[in-house]
Amino acid sequence: MTLNKMINETFEAYTLETWEKKSEESLKGKSIASLSKNTYENILLKPLYSKEDLKLNSTGQFPGQTDFRRGANPAGYLTSPWKVAQRIDAENGEELRKKLHASFERGQTAISFHLDKEIVKDFVKIIDGIYATFAFSIEAGNDQAEVLEKLSDLADCDKVSGYIGRDLLQIASNDGLKQEYDKWSEMIQLFDRKIPNLRTILVDTSVYHKAGANAIQELAAALSTGVQHIQELLERGMPLEKILSKMVFKFSIGANFFMEMAKLRAARVLWSKIAEAYGANSEEQKMVISAETSPFTKTAYDPYVNLLRAGNEAFAGVLGGVQFLHVSPFNEPEGKTTHFSDRIARNTQLILKEEAHLKNIVDPAGGSWYVENLTNELAEKAWALFLKIEEKDGMASVLKTGWIQEQIAEVMKKRNEDLFKRKQSMIGTNIYANLNDHPLQNVMESLEANHALPHNRLSEPFEKLRRAAQRLVQSGSEPKAGLICIGELKEHKARADFMTGFLAPGGIKADASSNIDHPKSALQFIQESNLHHYVLCGTDKQYDELALELVHSIKENYPDVRLYLAGLPEESKQAALQQAGIEQFIHAKSNCYEILTSLLSEMEAEVNE
Repeated sequence: MTLNKMINETFEAYTLETWEKKSEESLKGKSIASLSKNTYENILLKPLYSKEDLKLNSTGQFPGQTDFRRGANPAGYLTSPWKVAQRIDAENGEELRKKLHASFERGQTAISFHLDKEIVKDFVKIIDGIYATFAFSIEAGNDQAEVLEKLSDLADCDKVSGYIGRDLLQIASNDGLKQEYDKWSEMIQLFDRKIPNLRTILVDTSVYHKAGANAIQELAAALSTGVQHIQELLERGMPLEKILSKMVFKFSIGANFFMEMAKLRAARVLWSKIAEAYGANSEEQKMVISAETSPFTKTAYDPYVNLLRAGNEAFAGVLGGVQFLHVSPFNEPEGKTTHFSDRIARNTQLILKEEAHLKNIVDPAGGSWYVENLTNELAEKAWALFLKIEEKDGMASVLKTGWIQEQIAEVMKKRNEDLFKRKQSMIGTNIYANLNDHPLQNVMESLEANHALPHNRLSEPFEKLRRAAQRLVQSGSEPKAGLICIGELKEHKARADFMTGFLAPGGIKADASSNIDHPKSALQFIQESNLHHYVLCGTDKQYDELALELVHSIKENYPDVRLYLAGLPEESKQAALQQAGIEQFIHAKSNCYEILTSLLSEMEAEVNE
């Protein structure tokens, strides 16, 4: 082929319908629409996206341009890398000082730690030698004024950057909110004169995330909280440009990779519109984002999977365009980290930065039909919810009345239902649970934050089951259920394996029989195993041929034994099996949590008889 022919060679243009048809060939008769999935944000995710889904305005198509969906800086992380802001824990000020200095030698790039009275007392000593070099990333709470006072007395305090922030809505009671804003406004303006480059106003959406909120609720809460701060501070004489220059938004990054990436992009879009409405110029519309990987998604059992969860969440956060990032150590649910867990968490960011080369690219998700469509849908729905909150007199009001808590509780209820029925998978918790696993110790229970917003971990209900099972083991009664395996291995294996996996999340061991082909062999297995709960496992054909005979024989000889059947027979056959003695049919759509709770309760009752 000559060069001219190669240049003029064209490829056939494929339409969306062509792709759909090709995809359906591999689905063996299913329509491609059957792969669509609804999210907790009530957004329908399609299996295929096209340029028709890309509905960008003339602005916002390049990084650094309004509406800032692709980031606030034209060169992204090339010129403004995100800060590695691992929060460091220590028993006292001296230990914290040593840990901080050691962390900066190993890749940390922001000063970040939890504040308590002991740390506040030694604050100056802790930050000595680093406060003018590295940016701060600290949530100060009620200690904000004291910390800023100590910082403002230091030489070179005008070189201090980053944020030592406070979200008044998450700290102050509603009854005294006006007076708190009076004092807060004075404090912000006072320390702006002394520490001009430090941000002090925090909009913290992580409290809603930990309560189970979806991305739309988090975004709407961020907007409404931000507006409340602006309104209150404007009324107290602070200039708009000063207020905006002091603000930082904090988000938790959850498990839905693309949704979390789009959430951060949508946050910038929405905030730029809010700031623009107040009359801010383009530079003042930019949003500074501090993010953490989600405590909500971390588990006490099979805890090393938390490394994968945190890595996935950190990746989404970086691609979403954060300025500060904390990666939760895998043992975070214990409330106390180790040198190893801190190092691995920090190195997660360094791997993303140095080995995945994310510091060298500018918004790799930009222009993706899927991501851009998701960003737009989130922005539209979050804006609608924000307007509804404003109609109810703003964020402080809906927190006081409990309206927003009720909205979030509905989403949390749906999350739990999906987890309990295993529509939502958590490795090591509700699927692939390892009975020999060594869980994290002294795991902290859920706390209730201000305004009755609980700080949940999604896995906690199943963890409570595992602890109940462990108590039985310690009392000398290992929780077990017998599997009556009908026919040859190839016939009963699928359902026996299913039941083994179904029981394990509750800490219940499956004790499988040998091949059962006659009621006598089933009775012998029950006599030898001496358990109180048994599950029939076989094929539908075997159930038709042998199940009723087996159940009748077992109940006649062992009337107190509780029988279950793996699978869901045709409705016409269920009544006869239940009348014979089958307690429940256990299948893929069963509520795993409810069944395991019932089994463990019965096992505990047997021990206590």
